[in-house]
Amino acid sequence: MSDKIIPCPICKCEYTYPMDHLMVCPECAHEWNPEESDTESAAASSGLVVKDAHGNLLQDGDSVSIVKDLPVKGFSKSIKVGTKVTNIKLVEGDHNIDCKVPGFGGMALKSEFVKKV
Repeated sequence: MSDKIIPCPICKCEYTYPMDHLMVCPECAHEWNPEESDTESAAASSGLVVKDAHGNLLQDGDSVSIVKDLPVKGFSKSIKVGTKVTNIKLVEGDHNIDCKVPGFGGMALKSEFVKKV
């Protein structure tokens, strides 16, 4: 690891310092490995890591498409493969994606049935 200053990915503080193989921010107490990618470390620091059916990291506001026909309780039709859902919101729990599916309205989906577009 070099001696160059790396700003904190969370609060953008410039007064970070190295501790073992990690960098530490004195303002927000965030610790991260500078060798990791920025998106993975930011997602890990927020505590919510959600991956799609192919292992891609999902974030709030992403667009996804459905990879399997999904039956919906109370509807006679199902959500078809390839249906595109935009502007998702990640939440804690078993169904970890909140979104509005075209033709169905607001609902929660499992991340294992979507892929990032």
